[in-house]
Amino acid sequence: MTDPVVLAFAVLSAISGIRHGFVCRVPGLDVAVERQAALDRLAAIHREVLRRAAVPPLRRVEQVHGGEVAIVDSGSPEVAARADALVTRDPEVTLGIFVADCCAVYLVDPRLRAIGLIHSGKKGTKANIAGRSVQLMVEAFGTDPADLVAQLSPCIRPPEYEIDFAAEIRRQLAATGVGRIVDDGQNTGTDLTRFYSYRKERGKTGRMLAYLATGRAQRKPPHGATAKGRMPQAEKCHK
Repeated sequence: MTDPVVLAFAVLSAISGIRHGFVCRVPGLDVAVERQAALDRLAAIHREVLRRAAVPPLRRVEQVHGGEVAIVDSGSPEVAARADALVTRDPEVTLGIFVADCCAVYLVDPRLRAIGLIHSGKKGTKANIAGRSVQLMVEAFGTDPADLVAQLSPCIRPPEYEIDFAAEIRRQLAATGVGRIVDDGQNTGTDLTRFYSYRKERGKTGRMLAYLATGRAQRKPPHGATAKGRMPQAEKCHK
């Protein structure tokens, strides 16, 4: 078993203080089991990825394929019940969701240092969870949607799936006025060496971990200097 690739997205890496990743399939790990058993087998590996990334404690959602969005901070429970998206301005937490064909949508407000992470598949997209998450950031934090940067993760798409919910997510984000929307178009259903796919593997598979943390904007080091203590991401996605 080898370490998983952790994707980094160029548009998010360019924002000072933002730490994020998309943990891909773990080579050599048997996850052809039910969801919770698969997550149990992945747990230690995901913890190690987060430890190396030096991010704050994780906050997750129950993920019920609905449209509820939770505001979380360092005082919140580890798992927000009955929700599928999280938003925060607290630099002391890391947002996390699991996906295996559904889309992880990263939202970053660079001006207010507010962030969101969304689990949006067929049902969540129908419930407009992306639009609802943006609206909650507006109401709770004062976010101007025009300041937001949105990144869509790899997810299942046609022809491997009959519904192009990624396209609908992009439309929902645009309808709320999100300033920049990036989607690299990767399809989880076409590369089972890199991704888990619930549909292609008939429900018995692992989950990719998407994570996102904010912090204070960092000053750029002097020319020629390097930042200490940072682990490089294994692979970058450019769009």
